[in-house]
Amino acid sequence: MSLSIAMLSPNIDRLGGAAASAAPAAPAPSAAPAAGAPQNDFAQTLASMTADAVSTIKAGESTALAGMKGQASLQQVVQAVMQAEQTLHTVVAVRDKVVGAYLEISRMQI
Repeated sequence: MSLSIAMLSPNIDRLGGAAASAAPAAPAPSAAPAAGAPQNDFAQTLASMTADAVSTIKAGESTALAGMKGQASLQQVVQAVMQAEQTLHTVVAVRDKVVGAYLEISRMQI
């Protein structure tokens, strides 16, 4: 499972461009969940995405080390590092949104 912007926005197909054609369109959420369908809440989804991000960054680091030892090609190293960098930027963007939402909620008057 790769962490991508398509996971963050189910309506990514309306944006157009390469991102829309690369990611399959997500089915529209229905009002009533199907019987027997697994239910994931926000915390489970966030935990899954975080674990995937950590594994992607670790894979990038290990590939970079393998490249320094001459055990991986330059192309493999560049691809792994770029994927890790993209993952890190996505994680930082999600973190910024969560912090912004928390600050907005904390400013609300009760």
